Amino acid sequence: MKVAIPSSGQDLTSPFELRFGRAKWFIVIDADSGRWKAFSNETNLQAAQGAGIQTAQNLADLNVNAVITANVGPKAYKTLKAAGIDIYIGKAQTVEEALRLYHEEKLEEAQDANVESHWG
Repeated sequence: MKVAIPSSGQDLTSPFELRFGRAKWFIVIDADSGRWKAFSNETNLQAAQGAGIQTAQNLADLNVNAVITANVGPKAYKTLKAAGIDIYIGKAQTVEEALRLYHEEKLEEAQDANVESHWG
């Protein structure tokens, strides 16, 4: 089970990023083994539009099973769900804390987007 968490840095102690599509990094963790790797999302930081969709597609390409995020827009939500990726909503100080909340089942599974589209 691979879990992706948006981050402003490249390791588990990095701050949890509240933005999804414009997060600078994603930490992808194998929830079973605990092994992890950081993936840059910098190409989407300056995107005029579609950052959430492209980020969701990139995570699908990494065979991610779940995403933990504070916010997900409608287009990113649809792209993630179409790829079979579960979305958990929560807030944490660090990537490590977000992962702990996931393991403790303290995150809410998203049933829809929780923020509006930036581009209608």
